Amino acid sequence: MKIIVTGCGKIGTTLLASLTAEGHDVTALDNDAELISTLTDSYDIMGVCGNAVDCDTLEEAGVRGSDLFVAVTGSDELNMLSCFLAKRLGALHTVARIRNPEYSGKSLSFMRQQLDITLPVNPEKLAAQELFNTLKFPSNMKVETFSRRNFLMIELKLKEDSPLCGIPLSSLRNKFRANFLICAVQRGDTIHIPRGDFELHGGDKIALTANPGELHKLLKSMGLLKKQARDIMILGGSKTAFYLAQMLLSTGSSVTIIDKDKAICHELSNTLPGVMVIHGDGAHEQLLVDEGLRSQDAFVALTGNDEQNILLSFYAASEQVEKVLAKVNRVELATIAEQMGLSNIFSLRQMVSNVIVKYVRALENSSGSNNIETLYKLMDGRIEALEFKVDERSDVTEIPLKELPIKKDILLTGILRNRKPIIPNGDDMIVPGDRVIVLAAGHRLQSLTDILR
Repeated sequence: MKIIVTGCGKIGTTLLASLTAEGHDVTALDNDAELISTLTDSYDIMGVCGNAVDCDTLEEAGVRGSDLFVAVTGSDELNMLSCFLAKRLGALHTVARIRNPEYSGKSLSFMRQQLDITLPVNPEKLAAQELFNTLKFPSNMKVETFSRRNFLMIELKLKEDSPLCGIPLSSLRNKFRANFLICAVQRGDTIHIPRGDFELHGGDKIALTANPGELHKLLKSMGLLKKQARDIMILGGSKTAFYLAQMLLSTGSSVTIIDKDKAICHELSNTLPGVMVIHGDGAHEQLLVDEGLRSQDAFVALTGNDEQNILLSFYAASEQVEKVLAKVNRVELATIAEQMGLSNIFSLRQMVSNVIVKYVRALENSSGSNNIETLYKLMDGRIEALEFKVDERSDVTEIPLKELPIKKDILLTGILRNRKPIIPNGDDMIVPGDRVIVLAAGHRLQSLTDILR
């Protein structure tokens, strides 16, 4: 596909890397000539320097006849206007980064319709939702949702004394009397899509899927189900913090936000009644202690500095805070922090990239019978978990799974049928109307039929 990305900051650069890796014809558009030069040297892309709302610049970038125009600059208004112009000049589809809380609900629907924006994306709200989902679970695990939250997939690093270790996977369901599936294991630098005779070791990072009730049962059996986080301290008064605090307040949680910018604190105090807003530098440990860090159930580091988020998260963990989450955008820092024991790390860049890559694949398969509904990257991006909606034209329906010639390193991990979640076995079949969750290592799936050899 021919894709133009304007706004080549942190999110735009991550998106460029993902789209070129997917094999698309990509053009970067930004008004920073030095940045464009760096990007064209780093990636197999075209680069245009100029204003994204200048028609001549858009024409130079090849907007006429392009399949997709993506605007992810730091300005919502610039993103919306450039998408409007791109569509009028011939782009088939447009995606705009829109993150201001004022642009939501009816206002967003109206602007989307009038400006002909195909897909609005709010990175901060996406991040807040992921953080909220994770905070609902009391153990240190990362949680992804599928099939309207009827299926959950968690990533969890096993301790040496984990009750999951040393037992063949085929025996685990009977031991814990819960219906779940361990669908991927990262051991060192090696990724495994395990079979029934596989045994887990301490230090393994696993991906596990189940419906919420069965996952609750498993965690309780493992002794990991402690009280849900109710008192949460958030460091950094970002838009993500605003959205997350809104969600937490709706469930009766107690929220404290700390930020060193007085104007931001004043705004949050006005827009979030019920939240304790503290003006101060969270890098000072005494401030955190004085504001009740040691009595908190969770600590969420959302400053704009990756290093500060990592260091203060380790400090919170050292003060026995049960659940610690950190925003870390730089991949190399996230990897180091995770190896040192910081398990709940998330990246706005990667979330937006996942959403847009999913959308691009859906566009490529727009005439197909199995549309991508959800896409997540797991295990440091080395595995993809995808959800497909199946219709009557699919080639994989009404055939027992054990008879399907499924490619190596692909696993069907869940089926949602009439709101009933199913952990499939070889005798199960996919039928039209199902939502199917697939895990793939080393494969780029656009359609459910791509799982077949």
